[in-house]
Formats: sequence, C-alpha cells, structure tokens
Amino acid sequence: MPKVKMPRKSTLVDMTAMCDVAFLLLTFFMLATKFKPDEPVTVVTPSSINTTLLPDSDVMLFTVDKDGRVFFSMDGQSKRKKMIEDLNSQYKLGLDDKEMKSFVTGASVGTPFKDLKNYLSMSEAERKAAGLDKGIPTDSANGELGAWIEYGIAAQEGNVTKLKYCIKADNATPYPKIKEILDTFKKKHIQKLNLVTNLKAAPQGTAAYDEEQKAAHK
Repeated sequence: MPKVKMPRKSTLVDMTAMCDVAFLLLTFFMLATKFKPDEPVTVVTPSSINTTLLPDSDVMLFTVDKDGRVFFSMDGQSKRKKMIEDLNSQYKLGLDDKEMKSFVTGASVGTPFKDLKNYLSMSEAERKAAGLDKGIPTDSANGELGAWIEYGIAAQEGNVTKLKYCIKADNATPYPKIKEILDTFKKKHIQKLNLVTNLKAAPQGTAAYDEEQKAAHK
C-alpha cells in the first residue's frame, strides 16, 4: 500500500496580541515615568585626572555654586521620606504631606530651615523669584549643615558603611566656603570625602600618563 504524503504547511504565529502588549507597555512607561528634576544651580567643576565614577546610589551630595550657596541631595525616596519626617518632627517645621512629598520626589534643597516650608510648597521658578534659593547655612554657630549630614546618615537604614559623601563645588567657589564645609564634616568625624570633578588627560611624563598608555596598548 503506497504511503500517504501529508502536505507541508508553514507554521503561522499571530503576533497581533504581542504587538498590542508591547505598545501598551510602551505607553505605560511614557505616561508613568517621572524624570529627575533639574538641579537648581549650574556648577562648573574643576578638572582632574581621577577616573573614579560617581556611583548612582548611596550618595550624599553637597553642591556649592560660585556664590557659595550649598544645596543638599540624597538618593532613595524611602530614605528621603524618613529624613524629612525626622527633620519635620525635630525642628517643628509644620510640613504637610504635599510639602514632604515635594522633598521626597524633588532634587537638591538649598534653604535655611526657617524657609523650608515655603521652599517646598513652591515650584523651582517660584523659589528663584522669591529668592528662597539662599543655600544651607554653613556657619558653625547655626549648625544647619551639620544637621543635614546627621539626619541624612540616620535615614540610611543601617547602610551607612556604603554611604559616600561627595562635594560638587564650582571652580570659582571661594575657598573659605569649602573650608567651612570640610570643617563641618571633620566635626562629625567624617574623614573620607569625594570631590566631584571633570575628567582631563594625565600630563605626559607622570605615572598616571604611563598607566593610561599601558592600558591603551593592551
């Protein structure tokens, strides 16, 4: 009896459902994503040959502009939430939920504690118009800079060993202002700090230049 040959047919996969899911996911992320707010000041950092990159997490950053204004920033919304709740309780700031959320989801903060409630209730443009971007006071008599450091550390939830303290100062920042900041860290027994700089090529004849050349020819 002869064999019956079954006709070969190509497999057809209907991709309509998968395309629908892909576009739904794309639409969701486009509508739900919130971009990081812009920093309140522009800083032109000095250059160095250090190639260590600033990490994305576990960073406490102090930005200092050319006029010496200091702004505080820290990653992690849960950490920022604990921090602002503790500050609100300790300093009787009278912040409501909306103002605390503004801190949690915002970028850098740079104003005295007495103005923090008004600062957080305004948009970035309104803050600048009202002159509230005064910077965090750094004088030792006031002690506000030290408070930001202390409460930032307390909000780390046992992850203090990974925390990196970074200073991003403008190239034209007066040195006495930087010294005040360094003295405050010293009083808090924090000796290891990271200075944020732009990368430049190592000068010829230096050990760093020789290391770069060896790495390039590997």
